[in-house]
Amino acid sequence: MTNPFHDFNQRIIDEFRAHHGQVGGPFEGGRLILLTTTGARTGTRHTTPVGYLPDGGDRILVIASAGGSTRHPDWYRNLTAHPQVTVESGVFTYDAEAVVLTGEERDQAFARAVEADRGWAAYQEKTDRLIPVVALHEIARPGPPNINASTPGEAIKVIHDAFRRELALIRKEMATGASTLGAQLRVNCLSFCQGLHNHHTGEDLAMFPLLADRHPEAAEAIDRLRAEHEHIAALVEKMREALADHQDAASVRAEVDRLTTELEAHLTYEEEQLIPLLDGG
Repeated sequence: MTNPFHDFNQRIIDEFRAHHGQVGGPFEGGRLILLTTTGARTGTRHTTPVGYLPDGGDRILVIASAGGSTRHPDWYRNLTAHPQVTVESGVFTYDAEAVVLTGEERDQAFARAVEADRGWAAYQEKTDRLIPVVALHEIARPGPPNINASTPGEAIKVIHDAFRRELALIRKEMATGASTLGAQLRVNCLSFCQGLHNHHTGEDLAMFPLLADRHPEAAEAIDRLRAEHEHIAALVEKMREALADHQDAASVRAEVDRLTTELEAHLTYEEEQLIPLLDGG
């Protein structure tokens, strides 16, 4: 006899992997990862779609709400027994160390989650258990990141498309969010800004020097891309400052629109110039 819940989860997992983290249905537009844990009793590996909250640096937060159930979800019991887990973002796959937050740190993290999405508070109200908050710290590994792509050129496109989706979330929040520019917008910016900085830094330090050495004819394009990185970093900082200073919605929207236009042009130009070099040997 099949398990309907298992079948539902597996459909989400398959769709998530096939579309680099994008899924439809009830999770469309949400922040989702695939979390693989080791069974507390069986030692068997289990993969579960889980919502997450960006938290800056090298960690994200997952909340063991189980929809407000009286019992902790299985994945939570697994990671308390075996804290090393695997995270799939749709673009990257990496190992992480799970740390259950306690005391004031847990309460502050949960409050940030509730500020961004009142649904977490509704789950807490449904149960007498204190809903756990878990930080997943990425475990650094040597070499390039593990990207869900079959070629270097496809990897660039997959990463760029993830940034396009992040920008779409920011624009959506600007269009539909409250006039006070809520916490969800700051969460979206945190995820986008950190990821973009890491990506451009990696290109500047590793990929661009390699391509410049192998393809001297691309020097002009690479110089232009480096200059655009600096320009975009300045635009990102202006957007962050506008949010941090609680500027009015029109000012923040102007910064978001400016960044969107510039970044879209940059991503398109980079794909046109670099994908043929990366996938052409």
